[in-house]
Amino acid sequence: MNGGIFKPQGEAIAANAASDVRILVVGNPCNTNCLIARAHAREIPDDRWFSMTRLDQNRAQSMLAKRAGVPVDAVTNMAIWGNHSSTQFPDFAHALISGKPATDVIGDKSWLEGEFITTVQQRGAQVIQARGASSAASAANAVIDSVVSARTATPSGDWVSLSVLSEGQYGIPEGLMFGFPVRADGKGGREVVEGLVHSEFAKERIRLTTEELEGEREAVRSLGLLPG
Repeated sequence: MNGGIFKPQGEAIAANAASDVRILVVGNPCNTNCLIARAHAREIPDDRWFSMTRLDQNRAQSMLAKRAGVPVDAVTNMAIWGNHSSTQFPDFAHALISGKPATDVIGDKSWLEGEFITTVQQRGAQVIQARGASSAASAANAVIDSVVSARTATPSGDWVSLSVLSEGQYGIPEGLMFGFPVRADGKGGREVVEGLVHSEFAKERIRLTTEELEGEREAVRSLGLLPG
C-alpha cells in the first residue's frame, strides 16, 4: 500500500520540484519506497535521493554509549549497512568510542554480535508493541539529523549513516537504495566511505540485508511500481 503512494510522489517531484531538490524518504519500507519514487522522477540526479537509516544510527550510538558509560556524542563512526529493517547491520567493528575502537572499549564480543545487533534491529517493533504507535518523535529527530548531515560538512574522520543509491561499492548491486557510511562536503555533495574491511561475520550480515533489498525490489517490480 505504501509503495503505491510513492509512484505519484515521484511524478509530482519530477513535475514540480525545484532544480536543487533533495529528497529524504522516511515512509517504510523506506529504502524501496525511495527506489520507487526515484524511478518516476528520473530527471532528478541520483545523488539527490536519500532514505533514512539515521534513526538506527542514533539507537546504536545510544546503546554503545550506555554500555561504555560515556555521553552519546563520544560515539562516532557508526554505520548502518543495508535496509531499514530487521536485517540491517549496525557496524560496531568500525565504531569509535572516545576515539578508541568500540570493540576495545566494550570488549564483550558476544554482546556486540548478539544483543546489541538484535536490539537495534528490533527497536522499532519494540516501541510499537510497548506504546501501540511508532516512535514518531525519535523518527522526527532523526529526520532533522539526516538533513543536517546531508547539508553540512561531516567532521574530519567521521561519517554518518544514510541510505543512498548503490554504484557497486562493497559489491552491493547497483541501483539498490542501501545504507552506507557517508561523508558530506557541505556544498551539496556526498560520497560513500570506501576502503573499510569487513570480517566474515559482517560480510554475512551485509549479504542477508542485500538479499532482502533485492527481494523487495523484485516484489515492487512485479506490482508494476518499477519499470522493466
